[in-house]
Amino acid sequence: MKKVKIGAITLLSVLALAACARETNNNTDVITMRGNTITVAEYYDKVKNNTQAQQVLLTMTINEVFEAKYGEKVTDEEVSEEYNKSAQTYGDRFQQVLAQEGLTTETYREQIRTNKLVEYAVNEAAKKELTDENYQAAFENYTPEVTAQVIRTTDENKAKEVAEKAKKGDDFAQLAKDNSNDEETKEKGGEMKFDSASTALPEDVKKAAFGLDNNGVSDVIKVTDSSTLSTSYYVIKVTNKTQKKDSWKDYQKQLESIILAEKRTDAAFIQSVVAKEMEEANIKVKDPAFQNAFSQYMNATGEAVADSSSEEK
Repeated sequence: MKKVKIGAITLLSVLALAACARETNNNTDVITMRGNTITVAEYYDKVKNNTQAQQVLLTMTINEVFEAKYGEKVTDEEVSEEYNKSAQTYGDRFQQVLAQEGLTTETYREQIRTNKLVEYAVNEAAKKELTDENYQAAFENYTPEVTAQVIRTTDENKAKEVAEKAKKGDDFAQLAKDNSNDEETKEKGGEMKFDSASTALPEDVKKAAFGLDNNGVSDVIKVTDSSTLSTSYYVIKVTNKTQKKDSWKDYQKQLESIILAEKRTDAAFIQSVVAKEMEEANIKVKDPAFQNAFSQYMNATGEAVADSSSEEK
């Protein structure tokens, strides 16, 4: 807990220093005491080598660059919506979580806005990746839509019992209504439609479904959520599989979603987009102490350089 508090103080101090520096010169006293003073320059020399301080400067720079170019693309309503989602998720602990992360209500909103500005730029860059070659590559790994009935439970023994009954021919729809804890699908007999791009089901469940023939019933599929560490057990029955067509053009809309989603989560691609924007903004790091924080976007001389893969095609 002490480390978190120290981090918060450091972040707030750097932000305060930035505001102070705009109004004073380097010889201005920050602190006075009997027989001594601490100047802005002295304080800066101490703070600048702190990793968190360097990260703050990087974030400030990214925000300035993307705000200047894409500021009108992100609305206050979008920021508030994201903020409210987080507040609702954490409930009464929200302010405590913000404090632990060294954030205030205002700085968290600023962080959300910066993230959304970068997301917009990444999405625009990702659209340039919608080439025939990338469509074909996505098509080769694509499985078209299947219709299946899905039962989800947190009770492994119940899941095994359900799977056994389903394989013996019991009415799967009724089994779903009686045993599934998925409130959205149980009253429909567990029916769902999904393809390989769908995010409605875990990958292991989709993989099992794609391997079944029509009317095939799976064994129990164990899935552990990596974020909550909770475990669920699935049993599925495939009721309709469509034959995959020969051309990617038959699935262009679905493949577009896949390509864009992959780029949005590709760290190297995101880095290349940020580097390109920094290069276009002519960003130069003048103080060597900060070059390490900017190294993923800069060359050895402290100038922003975009990877060639980020250039427009």
